[in-house]
Amino acid sequence: MRTRHSPLAFVDTNILLYAHDHDAGDKQAVAAALLASCWEDGCGLLSPQVLQEFLVNAIRKLQRPIALAHARDIVRAYGTWVVRDAGGGDILRATELMELTGYSFWDSHILASAEASGAECLYSEDMQHGHKVAGLEIRNPFAETRAG
Repeated sequence: MRTRHSPLAFVDTNILLYAHDHDAGDKQAVAAALLASCWEDGCGLLSPQVLQEFLVNAIRKLQRPIALAHARDIVRAYGTWVVRDAGGGDILRATELMELTGYSFWDSHILASAEASGAECLYSEDMQHGHKVAGLEIRNPFAETRAG
């Protein structure tokens, strides 16, 4: 059961991946702290797309890949952050956001999922820090660290 103290925050794949990549240096520490804060505040959100991308990248693309059983445990834990499944409406909304923002389909699909999940901010390294779109403020936690 969620107890929320902070605005709902949608987390993009790269943040989740950095948090579990022990070769990511400072990014690992920043991402892990952000996710820990989201756990504590009960404000974290993800989509099935994020968990799928995390799983594939964690077991295949990291310098030191995560064992499948461990990656499955991570997906199981973060699965509680998925509050809705994506449907055809999300795909159509993603195409609208593509036209509006110029982002790729996959980034626009993340935006559509975050919007539909009720998030107020989206943590991502891939989109423009501080940009506001679809009722969301995009925050790059690594840019925030450098600025702060």
